[in-house]
Amino acid sequence: MPKRDLYHDVVVHALIKDGWVITDDPLTLSYGGRDVYADLGAERPIAAQKDDQKIAVEIKSFLGTSPINDLEDAIGQYNLYSDILSEIEPERSLYLAIPERAYKGIFSEPLGQLISSRQRLQMAVFHEDEERIIQWIP
Repeated sequence: MPKRDLYHDVVVHALIKDGWVITDDPLTLSYGGRDVYADLGAERPIAAQKDDQKIAVEIKSFLGTSPINDLEDAIGQYNLYSDILSEIEPERSLYLAIPERAYKGIFSEPLGQLISSRQRLQMAVFHEDEERIIQWIP
């Protein structure tokens, strides 16, 4: 099992405050006899629909010595999990949870904007001190 991200509990609290129910911690993604682990699985009841909304969340702190290396690692995991989810749970959306600092940092730069638009990243931007999601980026 992978080590939890520094902001794991922050994101759990933020999702709960936003109306989500944590269903998996971590969320096991199995394919072809191999397992990988997204940080969280969550559901939120939608009153107007029959089924609940389901998400998988991969949390990244972006606290490494190189924002580019952090971005490479995050995108690699995001793409791997996204491909597996599309096969085994296509109804579940994947979100990359990042601190506001990273969103205003590397993701606001031209490279971050290119990658997030080309990769069609879905992100949950969180405020680490307030433990809340401040922006959902579909």
